[in-house]
Amino acid sequence: MNKIINQILGLGVGVVLACGCGTTPSETQTETAASHTFQIDASKTIAKVEPTMYGIFFEDINFAIDGGLYAELVKNRSFEFDKPLRGWTELKDKGLGVRFLPINTNNPRNTRFMRVQIEDQGSGAGLLNEGFRGMGLKEGLPHNFSIQVRGGDGKVSAIRIELLDSKGEVIANSRVDGINNEWQTLTTSLTPSKTDAKGTMKIWFEGEGTVDIDMVSLFPTDTWKGRKNGLRADLVQLLADMDPGFLRFPGGCIVEGFDLSQRYQWKNTVGDVDERVVTINRWNFEFDHRPAPDYYQSFGVGFYEYFLLAEDLEAEPVPILNCGMACQFNTGELVPLDQLDPYIQDALDLIEFANGSTDSKWGKLRADMGHPEPFNLKMLGVGNEQWGPQYVERYVPIVNAVKAKYPEIQIIAATGSDGSIFPNGEEEIEYLWKEWKRLKPEIVDEHFYRNPDWFMKNADWYDNYERTGSKLFVGEWAAQSVGVASPDNKNNWETALSEAAFLTGLERNADLVTMTSYAPLFAHAEGWQWTPDLIWFDNLDSYGTANYYVQKMYATNPGTHVIPLEKDGKPVTGQNGLYATATRDENAGELIIKIVNTGEAAVEASFDVAGATIGTEVTAEVLSSKELEAVNTLDEGNKISPRTEKKTLDSEKLSYQLEPYSFTVLRVEAK
Repeated sequence: MNKIINQILGLGVGVVLACGCGTTPSETQTETAASHTFQIDASKTIAKVEPTMYGIFFEDINFAIDGGLYAELVKNRSFEFDKPLRGWTELKDKGLGVRFLPINTNNPRNTRFMRVQIEDQGSGAGLLNEGFRGMGLKEGLPHNFSIQVRGGDGKVSAIRIELLDSKGEVIANSRVDGINNEWQTLTTSLTPSKTDAKGTMKIWFEGEGTVDIDMVSLFPTDTWKGRKNGLRADLVQLLADMDPGFLRFPGGCIVEGFDLSQRYQWKNTVGDVDERVVTINRWNFEFDHRPAPDYYQSFGVGFYEYFLLAEDLEAEPVPILNCGMACQFNTGELVPLDQLDPYIQDALDLIEFANGSTDSKWGKLRADMGHPEPFNLKMLGVGNEQWGPQYVERYVPIVNAVKAKYPEIQIIAATGSDGSIFPNGEEEIEYLWKEWKRLKPEIVDEHFYRNPDWFMKNADWYDNYERTGSKLFVGEWAAQSVGVASPDNKNNWETALSEAAFLTGLERNADLVTMTSYAPLFAHAEGWQWTPDLIWFDNLDSYGTANYYVQKMYATNPGTHVIPLEKDGKPVTGQNGLYATATRDENAGELIIKIVNTGEAAVEASFDVAGATIGTEVTAEVLSSKELEAVNTLDEGNKISPRTEKKTLDSEKLSYQLEPYSFTVLRVEAK
């Protein structure tokens, strides 16, 4: 996920599915015009499907948090970006009557506030905040405003707040007063008279003199679960609808940082919001084609909020920690081994924060933040996309310390990025696998960013992996319609269909692959750096891509046990352009079949089911499009979305006609 990728992979890799994997158009039309019969044995078990099988990867890329999931509408609310007034515009007459002076506090957890000196306010003295590509303001909805303020010399008696639409017309206003010479937080509420995705906010100072301000904030009140100053409800709902088994956070390359000074440090993201350390986002400067100089992390969503979100989603929290290495695609900066203790302590303290009693230091902080009950952390990732002996020699002491104190914690190790996109990739991955066989982490994380054709041709990728060692987490993967990190990648139906095909192989190998997640998760329609992405949004609306619906259909139809589904004695891994897997759901008493038709003709699929008596009605969830280049958009968020239909079987044999270019989930009672 960086500039080096473009140098290594200067290639276009979009491959049209056309007529199915490895066939010509005439061959496909001939083959798929006929019926195909598959054999299922519901009495046999290949593997248990773990509750963690399908989950969510979260990284603060593409303005996923500030400007996205975190509902704060004010950008640079604490004046701690590189430029203190980035995101702000001074409102004053020309001349020296009004000055805005950033003051350094010498407090590393709150480095600046803004001093406003008004000698002659003229026609007015104030500041305008532009929001994150504008502010999404909603008609009739109260928006909570707050500001930390301290008066000085003179008499600045009040602050007037205005919300403006995209034309600059005032659509809400209010006022706070009572300013004195002590720091205090003043609050009010504003209710816009219209909805606008490109609103702005002005604050005006009444009177003359000196006033200090900090933490200028504006939140809508329709947040997830109604939590004050919380998360965007529509974005969380899209996650909740996936019924994820886990939530991996906070990344991704953001864990590592461009250098170690910019690495993700979880202790800087907890406690009082105004004491969290604002940090540049490493995606601020990563791509020349998508500069984002205003991309910073306020950490309004920090590790506490991640844990809380995982709890809301009933998903296992899966934090990933820096192991003393910066991104190896960037500086590759290393902490000396004799200075690794703070990184080790961070891991131990994180487990205490998540699971410790309220009598412990970090458990008490969790309780003070509002959650005395433990978060029941079970898994911990050490390093993200690291490789080489430098990784192993830092991984070992961290893991040894964790296991000595918390032997029950499962460790997730990395294999670097996709072997095709980093220097000597395949050799590096082979080296790490030798080390993991020796060190035996519970789980190993593999990443894939490749073209759609690769995913279709490799649905059997894990069929021959060794079964005696670590389980696998396919933690980042997505089909790239053009090329890895290309700004021209699209979330089109071709990519989603290829991912549906590949997932049949992951599910069929559920004895080995126990976790999988698409990446990246979120993207702001005007603030993205990386494509493709699972969910897109602007300041008011959001939608799931075709890729999102593929992931959702797998996650909401997992079953409890993988069972054999074959054609002519072999797994269905692309023969005739078809891919399939089956599970039984012992909780629901149902048989679940997932089947992908990558061909341009319809297919009559029949299933001989042994070991169970099936019911007379089948429920089908179907995701399809005749256009491989079709995409969902903000205007057409459901252009490619699943529909559900029921069919009464006219015989004891289960059959269903598969549409061209389709992914279908069949559920039928099975006793």
